[in-house]
Amino acid sequence: MLPGMPTRLFVATPTKLLTFADCKRKYRYTYLETPRPPKGPPWAHNTVGAIVHEVLADFFGRWPASRRTPDEVVAKMRSSWRSEGFRDEQQSLDWRDRSTEMVLGYLRDSDPYYEPRGVERTVAFTTERASLRGRVDRIDERPARDGSGGTELAIVDYKTGRRPLTSVDARSSLAMALYVLGARRVLHKPCTRVELHHLPTNTIAAADHDDASLARHQKRAESMADDAAAAEARWAEGLTPAEADEAFPPEPSPLCGWCDFAKICPQGRRESPTRDPWAGLDDGDQTPVADAG
Repeated sequence: MLPGMPTRLFVATPTKLLTFADCKRKYRYTYLETPRPPKGPPWAHNTVGAIVHEVLADFFGRWPASRRTPDEVVAKMRSSWRSEGFRDEQQSLDWRDRSTEMVLGYLRDSDPYYEPRGVERTVAFTTERASLRGRVDRIDERPARDGSGGTELAIVDYKTGRRPLTSVDARSSLAMALYVLGARRVLHKPCTRVELHHLPTNTIAAADHDDASLARHQKRAESMADDAAAAEARWAEGLTPAEADEAFPPEPSPLCGWCDFAKICPQGRRESPTRDPWAGLDDGDQTPVADAG
């Protein structure tokens, strides 16, 4: 960089930042290694989440009101279904039917003429040190609750994992807070509301941010971005394998069994046994919250 030039902003998504915070080795494998180390087989719970997200994106974002019918939803679920990660064909078909009923239940009271402000919308904003961006499942524009007669935005994220969610989950989510800041910047509308729409229970976990909570999340994101940028700078200088392991160490936890790179990480395998690709469908409270967004 030439003298006097401004420092380049570190570009990141919430997923990238959280990957760095959770496990530096996984971050290295995901974002830095070329070619990327081989990942394990696809997860069935991710397949469910991805297809449900695709169908809801079509329903709210691409279909005219005339197509927003139960028959169209069923047909789309069947045509979009994939068997990646399932134990066998029967399990795949069972989950296709369960997922279809889950989506139909969620959409049962939907207004077919409702048009969200954004569907699969990318939002972004910059700070002094980072450029942060992400793709939001849905952005609703609703009447403002302050009595002004105007409108405000609400960030909606679909969840398909088995664990029920609470307002604490919504308020503590780094991604949701950054989406609020990004939506404000891109769409120029007030936005404080975040909602996790949990399809298996057809419930909504909602929270409202204020300036203080958003500032805390932004500060946390900037701190993660600073640390990740410093680690990437070391990587760019060229590291021996031993130095790379030191700069990007594994951080073993019970979640290691769900890692895409578990089979090539001895520390992770010692911490937690590798899961079957379909285990996330049946493990109760251990099931990750599938979120393809």
